[in-house]
Amino acid sequence: MSANPPCSEYLTLAAPAKAQLREKMSRFIAFAYPVSTVEEAKAHMAGITREYHDARHICWAYMLGADGSVTYSTDAGEPSGTAGKPILGQIRSAGMTNLMVAVVRYFGGIKLGTSGLISAYREAARLAIEAGEAVTRYEMADVTFTFPYLAMNDVMRAVKDSGAGISEQSFDNSCSMTLTIRADRAQQLAARMADIDGVTINNP
Repeated sequence: MSANPPCSEYLTLAAPAKAQLREKMSRFIAFAYPVSTVEEAKAHMAGITREYHDARHICWAYMLGADGSVTYSTDAGEPSGTAGKPILGQIRSAGMTNLMVAVVRYFGGIKLGTSGLISAYREAARLAIEAGEAVTRYEMADVTFTFPYLAMNDVMRAVKDSGAGISEQSFDNSCSMTLTIRADRAQQLAARMADIDGVTINNP
């Protein structure tokens, strides 16, 4: 008996969000971005760094994957554990993933202390996340296969029934197609396609 496929459903933000917080003269500007890859998160961070190049600190964190298995956080020069972890903790507390949160800090001349920093970064991250609109998304997967032209009707019927989207297709004596579907339904779709005479599954 095969294991059940992992759930591909997750909660994230529908669009970028922003919030500000002032604490003992320090100004915290927080950004929350929905992302699906590390590269996307780094690209947003690079943009923030360029725009706020004069800030004392820019701390950030992200969580990726429907199961939240990929995480990263950095204190970016703040005392260890006072910024990155509190930011990541707010992503986790919101029950979200595929989300990157960055907090820009302009020092106001009054030291906040360890507990004060933790509280400020945590609150700034929370405000940014709450400023956005939560939305349910799904991790997607591709199913690629080849088939003879004579199987076209059966293939297209299966595509329609599955609700999958066609990413690529090529029709000739030997045809090929790539379908995009929720990751937790990909194996089921591949199995149905494989039952059609002449179909060869290339993945998953």
